[in-house]
Amino acid sequence: MIARMTGAAMRGLLVALLIATPALLLPGIVADQTQIVVLVAVIASIMTFIEYNSNAPSIVEFRDAAPFNRLRFITLFLIVFLLTAIAKGKTEPTMLTASLTSIGTVIGNAIDFPYSPVRLVVLMLPGDATIDTINSVRTAAGLAYMISLVAMIVFVAMVRILGWPTRSGAFNVWVNLPLFDPTAGGDVLYRLQRDARINIALGFLLPFIIPAVVKAAAVLIDPISLDNTQTLIWTISAWAFLPASMIMRGIAMNRIAELIEEKRRRAYASAAEDVEFQTA
Repeated sequence: MIARMTGAAMRGLLVALLIATPALLLPGIVADQTQIVVLVAVIASIMTFIEYNSNAPSIVEFRDAAPFNRLRFITLFLIVFLLTAIAKGKTEPTMLTASLTSIGTVIGNAIDFPYSPVRLVVLMLPGDATIDTINSVRTAAGLAYMISLVAMIVFVAMVRILGWPTRSGAFNVWVNLPLFDPTAGGDVLYRLQRDARINIALGFLLPFIIPAVVKAAAVLIDPISLDNTQTLIWTISAWAFLPASMIMRGIAMNRIAELIEEKRRRAYASAAEDVEFQTA
């Protein structure tokens, strides 16, 4: 119990640190923004602690199937931290921030080709956006998108090469998928495969859909201003992380469906052997 409580408290602190990272590192943050960030960080930390301290999860999926959630957290933390470091380098340049800016610029320019997600994010900006804002968005989008791609490749390797999730022990489907109702009707295997395909398809399309939706909504409401540094960081982080997270969830659910199908196949084969043995 103490170990579980300690682990839950540590996870809550890490989530709070993630949310507060831009406000802690960036200069010139006003008091009102700091209060809002602290409030959101405290709420997220408490919710994380309650979720991981409970006997069974209620919202967080794959809680006992490490390192799925750890990989997602590390991915989001890297995106937020690196984008924050690049933004801080504009006012307080260091060798690290200069290197990150150069890497992000190279990646952003390489991915910024017609109909690419990065190009669509750049086109999402209003027509009066400055060159500095356009370059900042391109650099941030390129670096964030590359981190999300690397995270997906790492997870695919974990599934196909390292045998996630069975390598770390027995896998309980119903505990690790608290939002999946097995009694909702239909074959569980089919529903898992269907949800996996939907998640992967949406994850692939979201980087293209989000900029188009924002651009279309700008006609009716005020467009998102990415001139504000924190807005830029969190917008690009969400744009890159959410699709990657959905694709990873789809891959994970497809893997669970494969395990269930394999278990059924073994059960059917064992039953057939028993029938043959009794007949003989």
